[in-house]
Amino acid sequence: MALEKENILIVDDDLNILELLQRQLHLLNYHVYKAVSVKEAVYILKDTSIQLLITDLKMPEIDGMELLKFTTEHFPHLPKLVISGYPSIQDSLLAIKSGAVVFLNKPFTKEELKEAIEKTFHTKQKQEVENELKKNDHTYGDMIGKSNSIDTVIQVIERVKDNRATIFIHGENGTGKELVARSIHYQGKYAHFPFITVNCGAIPENLLESELFGYVKGAFTGADSNRDGFFQAAKGGTIFLDEIGNASMSVQNRLLRVLQEKEVMKLGSQKIEKLDIRIITATNSNLKEQVANGSFREDLYYRLTVVEIKVPPLRERKEDIPLLVDKFILKYGLEYKDRFIKIDHDALEVLMRYDWPGNIRELENVIQRAVIMSNKSIGIADLPESLKYTIDFPREDFVSLKEMEKRYIIKVLNSTDNNKTKAAEILKIDRKTLRQKLND
Repeated sequence: MALEKENILIVDDDLNILELLQRQLHLLNYHVYKAVSVKEAVYILKDTSIQLLITDLKMPEIDGMELLKFTTEHFPHLPKLVISGYPSIQDSLLAIKSGAVVFLNKPFTKEELKEAIEKTFHTKQKQEVENELKKNDHTYGDMIGKSNSIDTVIQVIERVKDNRATIFIHGENGTGKELVARSIHYQGKYAHFPFITVNCGAIPENLLESELFGYVKGAFTGADSNRDGFFQAAKGGTIFLDEIGNASMSVQNRLLRVLQEKEVMKLGSQKIEKLDIRIITATNSNLKEQVANGSFREDLYYRLTVVEIKVPPLRERKEDIPLLVDKFILKYGLEYKDRFIKIDHDALEVLMRYDWPGNIRELENVIQRAVIMSNKSIGIADLPESLKYTIDFPREDFVSLKEMEKRYIIKVLNSTDNNKTKAAEILKIDRKTLRQKLND
Protein backbone atom coordinates (compact mmCIF):
# COMPACT_ATOMS: atom_id res chain seq x y z
CA MET A 1 0.00 0.00 0.00
CA ALA A 2 1.20 3.50 -0.75
CA LEU A 3 2.82 5.43 2.06
CA GLU A 4 1.22 8.66 0.86
CA LYS A 5 -2.22 9.13 -0.65
CA GLU A 6 -2.02 8.95 -4.44
CA ASN A 7 -4.79 10.24 -6.68
CA ILE A 8 -6.48 7.40 -8.55
CA LEU A 9 -8.98 7.94 -11.36
CA ILE A 10 -11.48 5.12 -11.84
CA VAL A 11 -13.52 4.98 -15.06
CA ASP A 12 -16.55 2.71 -15.52
CA ASP A 13 -20.07 3.21 -16.84
CA ASP A 14 -21.42 0.92 -14.08
CA LEU A 15 -22.19 3.08 -11.03
CA ASN A 16 -22.21 0.07 -8.72
CA ILE A 17 -18.69 -0.85 -9.77
CA LEU A 18 -17.58 2.74 -9.26
CA GLU A 19 -18.99 2.83 -5.72
CA LEU A 20 -17.42 -0.52 -4.87
CA LEU A 21 -14.04 0.55 -6.20
CA GLN A 22 -14.24 3.86 -4.35
CA ARG A 23 -14.89 2.14 -1.00
CA GLN A 24 -12.09 -0.35 -1.52
CA LEU A 25 -9.60 2.33 -2.58
CA HIS A 26 -10.48 4.54 0.40
CA LEU A 27 -9.78 1.59 2.69
CA LEU A 28 -6.40 1.29 0.95
CA ASN A 29 -5.71 4.96 1.72
CA TYR A 30 -5.98 6.45 -1.79
CA HIS A 31 -7.71 9.62 -3.02
CA VAL A 32 -10.35 8.66 -5.58
CA TYR A 33 -11.76 10.46 -8.63
CA LYS A 34 -14.65 8.88 -10.55
CA ALA A 35 -15.74 9.11 -14.18
CA VAL A 36 -18.66 7.31 -15.90
CA SER A 37 -17.37 7.99 -19.41
CA VAL A 38 -14.13 8.51 -21.33
CA LYS A 39 -15.05 12.15 -22.00
CA GLU A 40 -15.46 12.85 -18.29
CA ALA A 41 -12.19 11.02 -17.58
CA VAL A 42 -10.33 13.21 -20.09
CA TYR A 43 -11.60 16.39 -18.36
CA ILE A 44 -10.36 15.10 -14.99
CA LEU A 45 -6.97 14.10 -16.41
CA LYS A 46 -6.48 17.57 -17.87
CA ASP A 47 -7.41 19.38 -14.65
CA THR A 48 -6.09 17.06 -11.92
CA SER A 49 -2.80 15.40 -11.03
CA ILE A 50 -3.56 11.69 -11.32
CA GLN A 51 -1.05 9.00 -10.31
CA LEU A 52 -2.99 5.93 -11.54
CA LEU A 53 -5.76 5.28 -14.05
CA ILE A 54 -8.10 2.32 -13.51
CA THR A 55 -10.48 1.84 -16.42
CA ASP A 56 -13.00 -0.63 -17.77
CA LEU A 57 -12.77 -1.53 -21.46
CA LYS A 58 -16.41 -2.02 -22.47
CA MET A 59 -18.15 1.37 -22.34
CA PRO A 60 -20.69 3.08 -24.63
CA GLU A 61 -19.71 5.72 -27.20
CA ILE A 62 -15.94 5.70 -26.57
CA ASP A 63 -14.47 2.57 -25.04
CA GLY A 64 -11.63 2.15 -22.58
CA MET A 65 -9.14 1.15 -25.26
CA GLU A 66 -9.39 4.63 -26.76
CA LEU A 67 -8.79 6.11 -23.31
CA LEU A 68 -5.65 4.00 -22.95
CA LYS A 69 -4.36 5.24 -26.30
CA PHE A 70 -5.17 8.85 -25.35
CA THR A 71 -3.31 8.67 -22.02
CA THR A 72 -0.34 6.91 -23.63
CA GLU A 73 -0.03 9.79 -26.06
CA HIS A 74 -0.78 12.73 -23.74
CA PHE A 75 0.20 11.33 -20.31
CA PRO A 76 2.95 8.82 -21.17
CA HIS A 77 4.16 8.43 -17.58
CA LEU A 78 0.73 7.66 -16.13
CA PRO A 79 0.45 3.98 -15.07
CA LYS A 80 -2.72 2.22 -16.23
CA LEU A 81 -4.67 -0.72 -14.79
CA VAL A 82 -7.44 -2.32 -16.82
CA ILE A 83 -10.53 -4.05 -15.36
CA SER A 84 -12.98 -5.99 -17.46
CA GLY A 85 -15.90 -8.35 -17.05
CA TYR A 86 -15.46 -9.69 -20.57
CA PRO A 87 -11.85 -10.80 -20.71
CA SER A 88 -10.31 -12.11 -23.89
CA ILE A 89 -6.76 -12.73 -25.02
CA GLN A 90 -7.19 -10.15 -27.77
CA ASP A 91 -8.41 -7.52 -25.30
CA SER A 92 -5.51 -8.27 -22.96
CA LEU A 93 -2.95 -7.96 -25.72
CA LEU A 94 -4.47 -4.74 -27.05
CA ALA A 95 -4.63 -3.27 -23.55
CA ILE A 96 -1.00 -4.07 -22.86
CA LYS A 97 -0.02 -2.74 -26.28
CA SER A 98 -1.91 0.46 -25.42
CA GLY A 99 0.10 0.95 -22.26
CA ALA A 100 -1.75 -1.01 -19.57
CA VAL A 101 0.52 -2.51 -16.92
CA VAL A 102 -1.95 -4.95 -15.31
CA PHE A 103 -5.18 -6.56 -16.55
CA LEU A 104 -7.67 -7.44 -13.77
CA ASN A 105 -10.75 -9.55 -14.43
CA LYS A 106 -14.11 -8.85 -12.77
CA PRO A 107 -15.18 -9.84 -10.21
CA PHE A 108 -12.17 -9.32 -7.94
CA THR A 109 -11.54 -9.08 -4.21
CA LYS A 110 -10.12 -6.15 -2.30
CA GLU A 111 -6.85 -8.08 -1.89
CA GLU A 112 -6.65 -8.76 -5.63
CA LEU A 113 -7.23 -5.06 -6.31
CA LYS A 114 -4.57 -4.11 -3.77
CA GLU A 115 -2.09 -6.51 -5.33
CA ALA A 116 -2.82 -5.25 -8.85
CA ILE A 117 -2.35 -1.60 -7.81
CA GLU A 118 0.92 -2.36 -6.03
CA LYS A 119 2.17 -4.26 -9.06
CA THR A 120 1.24 -1.34 -11.31
CA PHE A 121 3.03 1.22 -9.12
CA HIS A 122 6.00 -1.15 -8.78
CA THR A 123 6.31 -1.49 -12.55
CA LYS A 124 6.10 2.28 -12.98
CA GLN A 125 8.77 2.81 -10.34
CA LYS A 126 11.00 0.24 -12.00
CA GLN A 127 10.63 2.00 -15.35
CA GLU A 128 11.43 5.36 -13.77
CA VAL A 129 14.59 4.02 -12.12
CA GLU A 130 15.71 2.32 -15.32
CA ASN A 131 15.01 5.47 -17.35
CA GLU A 132 16.95 7.55 -14.83
CA LEU A 133 19.90 5.19 -15.10
CA LYS A 134 19.71 5.34 -18.90
CA LYS A 135 19.53 9.13 -18.81
CA ASN A 136 22.74 9.20 -16.81
CA ASP A 137 24.04 6.25 -18.78
CA HIS A 138 27.80 6.10 -18.55
CA THR A 139 28.08 2.45 -19.44
CA TYR A 140 30.34 0.66 -21.86
CA GLY A 141 29.68 -3.04 -22.15
CA ASP A 142 29.58 -4.33 -18.60
CA MET A 143 31.50 -1.32 -17.28
CA ILE A 144 30.04 1.81 -15.72
CA GLY A 145 31.73 5.13 -15.00
CA LYS A 146 32.33 8.68 -16.18
CA SER A 147 35.78 9.33 -14.70
CA ASN A 148 38.78 10.21 -16.84
CA SER A 149 40.53 7.00 -15.80
CA ILE A 150 37.64 4.87 -17.08
CA ASP A 151 37.51 6.93 -20.28
CA THR A 152 41.18 6.07 -20.81
CA VAL A 153 40.41 2.35 -20.43
CA ILE A 154 37.52 2.62 -22.91
CA GLN A 155 39.73 4.40 -25.46
CA VAL A 156 42.20 1.49 -25.39
CA ILE A 157 39.36 -1.05 -25.69
CA GLU A 158 38.02 0.77 -28.74
CA ARG A 159 41.40 0.33 -30.44
CA VAL A 160 41.80 -3.39 -29.72
CA LYS A 161 38.26 -4.82 -29.66
CA ASP A 162 38.23 -5.83 -33.35
CA ASN A 163 41.63 -7.50 -33.62
CA ARG A 164 43.38 -10.56 -32.18
CA ALA A 165 46.08 -8.68 -30.26
CA THR A 166 47.08 -10.34 -26.99
CA ILE A 167 45.94 -8.15 -24.09
CA PHE A 168 47.19 -8.00 -20.51
CA ILE A 169 44.91 -6.44 -17.86
CA HIS A 170 46.33 -5.59 -14.46
CA GLY A 171 44.86 -3.99 -11.37
CA GLU A 172 44.03 -4.59 -7.74
CA ASN A 173 41.57 -7.23 -6.56
CA GLY A 174 37.96 -6.20 -7.10
CA THR A 175 38.60 -3.48 -9.70
CA GLY A 176 36.67 -5.25 -12.45
CA LYS A 177 39.36 -6.80 -14.65
CA GLU A 178 36.95 -9.45 -15.94
CA LEU A 179 34.41 -6.72 -16.81
CA VAL A 180 37.08 -5.07 -18.97
CA ALA A 181 37.82 -8.40 -20.68
CA ARG A 182 34.11 -8.99 -21.32
CA SER A 183 33.73 -5.48 -22.72
CA ILE A 184 36.63 -6.08 -25.13
CA HIS A 185 34.96 -9.25 -26.39
CA TYR A 186 31.32 -8.20 -26.51
CA GLN A 187 31.89 -4.73 -27.96
CA GLY A 188 33.93 -6.11 -30.83
CA LYS A 189 33.25 -8.01 -34.04
CA TYR A 190 33.91 -11.42 -32.42
CA ALA A 191 31.07 -11.00 -29.92
CA HIS A 192 29.02 -13.82 -31.46
CA PHE A 193 31.85 -16.30 -30.77
CA PRO A 194 32.53 -17.85 -27.33
CA PHE A 195 33.98 -15.97 -24.38
CA ILE A 196 35.64 -18.45 -22.01
CA THR A 197 36.84 -17.43 -18.53
CA VAL A 198 39.47 -19.47 -16.68
CA ASN A 199 40.62 -18.59 -13.18
CA CYS A 200 44.13 -20.01 -13.09
CA GLY A 201 44.25 -19.53 -9.33
CA ALA A 202 41.09 -21.55 -8.68
CA ILE A 203 42.06 -24.73 -10.57
CA PRO A 204 44.59 -27.07 -8.87
CA GLU A 205 47.98 -26.94 -10.57
CA ASN A 206 47.91 -30.63 -11.53
CA LEU A 207 44.57 -30.14 -13.33
CA LEU A 208 45.09 -26.75 -14.96
CA GLU A 209 47.13 -28.05 -17.90
CA SER A 210 44.55 -30.68 -18.89
CA GLU A 211 41.67 -28.25 -18.37
CA LEU A 212 43.28 -25.65 -20.61
CA PHE A 213 44.55 -27.83 -23.45
CA GLY A 214 42.39 -30.94 -23.25
CA TYR A 215 43.55 -34.56 -23.34
CA VAL A 216 43.15 -37.84 -25.17
CA LYS A 217 42.12 -41.16 -23.74
CA GLY A 218 44.94 -42.75 -21.75
CA ALA A 219 46.97 -39.55 -21.39
CA PHE A 220 46.98 -40.04 -17.61
CA THR A 221 45.25 -42.10 -14.96
CA GLY A 222 41.55 -41.35 -15.12
CA ALA A 223 41.61 -40.05 -18.71
CA ASP A 224 39.04 -42.54 -20.01
CA SER A 225 37.93 -40.49 -23.03
CA ASN A 226 39.03 -37.69 -25.34
CA ARG A 227 38.19 -34.23 -24.07
CA ASP A 228 38.55 -30.70 -25.42
CA GLY A 229 40.08 -28.03 -23.22
CA PHE A 230 39.17 -24.39 -22.67
CA PHE A 231 41.27 -23.30 -25.66
CA GLN A 232 39.30 -25.53 -28.03
CA ALA A 233 36.04 -24.32 -26.45
CA ALA A 234 36.99 -20.70 -27.21
CA LYS A 235 37.49 -21.37 -30.92
CA GLY A 236 36.87 -18.20 -32.92
CA GLY A 237 36.35 -16.10 -29.79
CA THR A 238 38.21 -15.06 -26.66
CA ILE A 239 39.81 -16.93 -23.78
CA PHE A 240 40.34 -14.91 -20.61
CA LEU A 241 43.03 -16.32 -18.30
CA ASP A 242 42.58 -14.63 -14.93
CA GLU A 243 45.36 -14.75 -12.29
CA ILE A 244 47.86 -15.85 -14.94
CA GLY A 245 50.66 -15.36 -12.41
CA ASN A 246 49.55 -18.61 -10.74
CA ALA A 247 50.24 -20.72 -13.84
CA SER A 248 52.90 -23.41 -13.37
CA MET A 249 56.07 -23.44 -15.49
CA SER A 250 54.67 -26.37 -17.49
CA VAL A 251 51.51 -24.40 -18.33
CA GLN A 252 53.64 -21.37 -19.19
CA ASN A 253 55.71 -23.45 -21.62
CA ARG A 254 52.62 -24.74 -23.44
CA LEU A 255 51.02 -21.29 -23.43
CA LEU A 256 54.12 -19.82 -25.06
CA ARG A 257 53.78 -22.37 -27.88
CA VAL A 258 50.13 -21.42 -28.33
CA LEU A 259 51.10 -17.76 -28.68
CA GLN A 260 54.04 -18.40 -30.99
CA GLU A 261 52.56 -21.03 -33.28
CA LYS A 262 48.80 -20.34 -32.91
CA GLU A 263 48.30 -24.04 -32.29
CA VAL A 264 47.68 -26.44 -29.44
CA MET A 265 48.09 -30.14 -28.71
CA LYS A 266 46.00 -32.10 -26.23
CA LEU A 267 47.83 -33.93 -23.48
CA GLY A 268 48.91 -37.36 -24.74
CA SER A 269 48.37 -36.42 -28.39
CA GLN A 270 50.75 -35.65 -31.24
CA LYS A 271 48.02 -34.08 -33.36
CA ILE A 272 48.34 -30.33 -33.84
CA GLU A 273 45.16 -28.24 -33.73
CA LYS A 274 45.25 -24.76 -35.24
CA LEU A 275 43.69 -22.01 -33.13
CA ASP A 276 42.05 -18.74 -34.12
CA ILE A 277 41.36 -17.07 -30.79
CA ARG A 278 42.18 -13.94 -28.84
CA ILE A 279 44.00 -14.39 -25.53
CA ILE A 280 43.40 -11.94 -22.70
CA THR A 281 45.22 -12.41 -19.40
CA ALA A 282 44.93 -10.62 -16.08
CA THR A 283 46.52 -10.56 -12.64
CA ASN A 284 46.64 -8.48 -9.48
CA SER A 285 50.23 -9.57 -8.82
CA ASN A 286 53.41 -7.98 -10.16
CA LEU A 287 54.49 -10.09 -13.12
CA LYS A 288 57.70 -8.09 -13.54
CA GLU A 289 58.76 -9.16 -10.07
CA GLN A 290 57.88 -12.76 -10.91
CA VAL A 291 60.04 -12.49 -14.03
CA ALA A 292 62.87 -11.10 -11.92
CA ASN A 293 62.71 -13.96 -9.39
CA GLY A 294 62.40 -16.60 -12.09
CA SER A 295 58.85 -17.79 -11.38
CA PHE A 296 57.47 -16.41 -14.66
CA ARG A 297 59.01 -16.72 -18.12
CA GLU A 298 60.32 -13.45 -19.47
CA ASP A 299 59.61 -14.35 -23.11
CA LEU A 300 56.02 -15.27 -22.20
CA TYR A 301 55.61 -12.00 -20.29
CA TYR A 302 56.45 -9.99 -23.42
CA ARG A 303 54.14 -12.14 -25.54
CA LEU A 304 51.25 -11.54 -23.15
CA THR A 305 51.74 -7.78 -22.79
CA VAL A 306 51.43 -6.66 -26.40
CA VAL A 307 48.65 -4.33 -25.19
CA GLU A 308 48.42 -3.44 -21.49
CA ILE A 309 45.34 -2.08 -19.77
CA LYS A 310 45.56 -0.80 -16.20
CA VAL A 311 42.24 -0.86 -14.37
CA PRO A 312 42.19 1.97 -11.82
CA PRO A 313 41.29 1.31 -8.16
CA LEU A 314 38.02 2.79 -6.94
CA ARG A 315 39.80 5.36 -4.76
CA GLU A 316 41.13 6.94 -7.98
CA ARG A 317 37.68 7.17 -9.59
CA LYS A 318 35.40 8.27 -6.76
CA GLU A 319 33.18 10.28 -9.09
CA ASP A 320 31.95 6.90 -10.37
CA ILE A 321 30.72 5.79 -6.93
CA PRO A 322 27.17 7.29 -7.25
CA LEU A 323 26.68 5.51 -10.59
CA LEU A 324 27.88 2.20 -9.17
CA VAL A 325 25.69 2.64 -6.09
CA ASP A 326 22.60 3.21 -8.27
CA LYS A 327 23.44 0.10 -10.28
CA PHE A 328 23.81 -2.11 -7.20
CA ILE A 329 20.73 -0.68 -5.46
CA LEU A 330 18.67 -1.51 -8.55
CA LYS A 331 20.16 -5.01 -8.74
CA TYR A 332 19.64 -5.98 -5.10
CA GLY A 333 16.42 -4.00 -4.64
CA LEU A 334 14.89 -6.30 -7.23
CA GLU A 335 16.56 -9.44 -5.90
CA TYR A 336 15.70 -9.09 -2.21
CA LYS A 337 12.78 -6.73 -1.81
CA ASP A 338 11.15 -6.52 -5.23
CA ARG A 339 11.10 -2.78 -4.78
CA PHE A 340 13.24 0.27 -5.33
CA ILE A 341 14.94 2.24 -2.63
CA LYS A 342 17.23 5.23 -2.59
CA ILE A 343 20.29 6.22 -0.62
CA ASP A 344 20.37 9.20 1.76
CA HIS A 345 22.77 12.02 0.94
CA ASP A 346 24.67 11.56 4.22
CA ALA A 347 25.14 7.84 3.57
CA LEU A 348 26.41 8.53 0.06
CA GLU A 349 28.89 11.04 1.50
CA VAL A 350 30.24 8.32 3.79
CA LEU A 351 30.74 6.06 0.77
CA MET A 352 32.51 8.88 -1.08
CA ARG A 353 34.93 9.47 1.83
CA TYR A 354 35.97 5.84 2.15
CA ASP A 355 39.05 4.61 0.23
CA TRP A 356 37.67 1.15 -0.72
CA PRO A 357 40.66 -1.18 -0.35
CA GLY A 358 38.41 -3.96 -1.74
CA ASN A 359 37.41 -1.74 -4.66
CA ILE A 360 34.15 -2.30 -6.60
CA ARG A 361 33.65 -5.77 -5.14
CA GLU A 362 33.69 -4.30 -1.63
CA LEU A 363 31.28 -1.51 -2.63
CA GLU A 364 28.87 -4.04 -4.11
CA ASN A 365 28.97 -6.12 -0.93
CA VAL A 366 28.27 -3.02 1.19
CA ILE A 367 25.26 -2.03 -0.96
CA GLN A 368 23.97 -5.60 -0.98
CA ARG A 369 24.03 -5.65 2.83
CA ALA A 370 22.53 -2.15 3.06
CA VAL A 371 19.58 -3.07 0.82
CA ILE A 372 18.86 -6.06 3.06
CA MET A 373 19.11 -4.00 6.26
CA SER A 374 17.26 -0.87 5.09
CA ASN A 375 13.59 -0.03 5.40
CA LYS A 376 12.61 2.92 3.22
CA SER A 377 16.04 4.16 2.14
CA ILE A 378 19.70 3.45 2.84
CA GLY A 379 20.96 5.60 5.68
CA ILE A 380 24.18 5.78 7.67
CA ALA A 381 22.76 3.27 10.16
CA ASP A 382 22.58 0.66 7.36
CA LEU A 383 26.31 0.89 6.61
CA PRO A 384 29.03 -1.21 8.26
CA GLU A 385 30.71 0.28 11.33
CA SER A 386 34.06 0.31 9.51
CA LEU A 387 32.67 2.86 7.04
CA LYS A 388 30.62 5.11 9.29
CA TYR A 389 33.47 6.70 11.16
CA THR A 390 36.02 7.02 8.39
CA ILE A 391 37.14 10.63 8.64
CA ASP A 392 38.63 12.55 5.75
CA PHE A 393 40.17 15.89 6.72
CA PRO A 394 40.91 18.65 4.25
CA ARG A 395 44.63 19.00 3.69
CA GLU A 396 45.22 22.48 5.15
CA ASP A 397 48.49 23.83 6.45
CA PHE A 398 49.02 25.48 9.83
CA VAL A 399 46.08 23.83 11.59
CA SER A 400 46.69 23.23 15.27
CA LEU A 401 46.36 19.79 16.80
CA LYS A 402 43.62 21.17 19.04
CA GLU A 403 41.65 22.37 16.02
CA MET A 404 42.13 19.04 14.24
CA GLU A 405 40.90 17.22 17.35
CA LYS A 406 37.80 19.41 17.49
CA ARG A 407 37.06 18.82 13.80
CA TYR A 408 37.42 15.10 14.35
CA ILE A 409 34.97 15.20 17.27
CA ILE A 410 32.44 17.22 15.25
CA LYS A 411 32.66 14.77 12.33
CA VAL A 412 32.09 11.83 14.66
CA LEU A 413 29.12 13.66 16.20
CA ASN A 414 27.66 14.29 12.75
CA SER A 415 28.09 10.65 11.79
CA THR A 416 26.16 9.59 14.92
CA ASP A 417 23.33 12.11 14.33
CA ASN A 418 24.61 14.16 17.29
CA ASN A 419 24.34 11.22 19.71
CA LYS A 420 26.87 12.35 22.34
CA THR A 421 26.80 9.04 24.19
CA LYS A 422 27.62 7.10 21.04
CA ALA A 423 30.24 9.66 19.97
CA ALA A 424 31.94 9.51 23.38
CA GLU A 425 31.98 5.73 23.15
CA ILE A 426 33.62 5.85 19.71
CA LEU A 427 36.14 8.47 20.86
CA LYS A 428 36.80 6.44 24.06
CA ILE A 429 36.17 9.42 26.32
CA ASP A 430 33.36 10.26 28.77
CA ARG A 431 30.56 12.74 28.04
CA LYS A 432 32.06 15.37 30.38
CA THR A 433 35.36 15.32 28.51
CA LEU A 434 33.46 15.49 25.21
CA ARG A 435 31.63 18.66 26.35
CA GLN A 436 34.90 20.25 27.48
CA LYS A 437 36.63 19.58 24.19
CA LEU A 438 33.69 21.00 22.23
CA ASN A 439 33.66 24.16 24.36
CA ASP A 440 37.42 24.78 24.19
